[in-house]
Amino acid sequence: MSRRFGLLAATTAVALALGAALPVATFGATEKTVQVGGAPMYPSKNIIQNAVNSKDHTTLVAAVKAAGLVETLESKGPFTVFAPTNAAFSKLPAGTVETLVKPENKDKLTKILTYHVVPGRLTAPALMKMVREGGGEAKLKTVQGEELVVKQAGPARLTVTDAKGDVSTITISDVLQSNGVIHVVDTVLLPM
Repeated sequence: MSRRFGLLAATTAVALALGAALPVATFGATEKTVQVGGAPMYPSKNIIQNAVNSKDHTTLVAAVKAAGLVETLESKGPFTVFAPTNAAFSKLPAGTVETLVKPENKDKLTKILTYHVVPGRLTAPALMKMVREGGGEAKLKTVQGEELVVKQAGPARLTVTDAKGDVSTITISDVLQSNGVIHVVDTVLLPM
């Protein structure tokens, strides 16, 4: 292996480990991707096309399928999705996820999942601006109908507070999609 190739491979490995965005060649063009759950998220693909590749979001994808929301999240949008990881779902009481994905609980599951979705494409800079203009917080009306509260937690970090007062941190922001943007969160948000 040449020294130049070895240096490129090492640099790429470090960047991937840090979750850095890397340009990826597709059809003669370059797309800037973000690594989420070990997979590149392509801005030219929709929310579902990207989410199914993230090993950190298998529970969310299964829940979206169980709720019948795949077609909605494949639509034009745009949507801002606060996407809880598998670890976020594991914080819920034992048996909660298994109970929610049962057909008889579809309405409750849909209510929880649509509480994680806000109409429009709200990037982290847009959210930061809304927080500043809102005197330290921004209230976002979800597709479910209730509000989420976004606050700044440090120079470049945002939190999202649900209706029950639980706080979730955005761990990866601005995962751009063809039909919106995903912000990865570390806690499942629950409506009233």
